Amino acid sequence: MRVMVIVKASADSEAGVMPHEDLLVAMGAYNEELVKAGIMLAGEGLHPSSRGKRVRFTSGGHTVIDGPFSETKELVAGFWLWQVSSMEEAVEWARRCPNPMPGTEAELEIRPVFENEDFGEAFTPEMQELEDRLRAEVAARQ
Repeated sequence: MRVMVIVKASADSEAGVMPHEDLLVAMGAYNEELVKAGIMLAGEGLHPSSRGKRVRFTSGGHTVIDGPFSETKELVAGFWLWQVSSMEEAVEWARRCPNPMPGTEAELEIRPVFENEDFGEAFTPEMQELEDRLRAEVAARQ
């Protein structure tokens, strides 16, 4: 199963405070463990929401909203995409993570990624073919 591990933002990450070298070293070692174990598929840190935008959709169209966004505890500072055998395995790996926001209370959120079979009959063979083709195109670009 694939899971997205979401690193929640902090006041410091939203202020653009860059991590110290010791955290970069610890996270580098942790990421290396994840890669060697075949767990990590992707992972990145994100700039503060002040550099982002939101597109809100309504029945009347859409609106673009410039950052920064309020409610820091609900914002995302980074993510990993992992391939694990179970949610329990994901939790065990998350427990090994260095505190991503040293000196503060930090939080990781783990969410399963939808797989094709989760959509049932609505995911037709034609949709499967399209999905396979798109994934192949993405892989070829990497």
